[in-house]
Formats: sequence, C-alpha cells, structure tokens
Amino acid sequence: MLEIQVTKVKGFCSAGYQVGQQFLFEDPLVVPQGESPLCLYALSAMFPYLAAACRQTSPEDWINSVVELQCPDSANAVLFSIKRTETP
Repeated sequence: MLEIQVTKVKGFCSAGYQVGQQFLFEDPLVVPQGESPLCLYALSAMFPYLAAACRQTSPEDWINSVVELQCPDSANAVLFSIKRTETP
C-alpha cells in the first residue's frame, strides 16, 4: 500500500488540494482519506509510478528513489510524497 500526501502547492490548485491532504493507493484502488479530492490530471501522471511502487523490489531498483511526484500543471504544481506502508 502507498500513502500519497500533498507536500506543497505552488500557486492555485484548481482541484483544491492543500498541504497535508492524503489518499492511499491499495493496488488497484485509490482510497480517499477524509474529504480529500481526487484530481484525475494528477493521478494520470502518477499511475505508472504507483503501480511500480506497489511491487516489492530490491533496494537498488529505480522505483525506490522516487519519493515525490508532481502534477502536470507546471504553472500551479502540486507536489505529492509517496511512502510505502504496511497493508492493514
């Protein structure tokens, strides 16, 4: 399972993301936490990384170096941290 959290909002986020909002990715499900919105533009940019990060890999695998992703809006970017967590 992956915990995705908003770490920075540069400018105005049209989806309304604010620092601290989070959601979980339990392959193949996106699980909102509270009232956090789900922006399809941001999620579409994350999908290739989320699927790869859910798999157990060796410590040297490239996916282990990805700890932050950004939405595709370069003028009003939102940054997200990605952290592996144990499945409850």
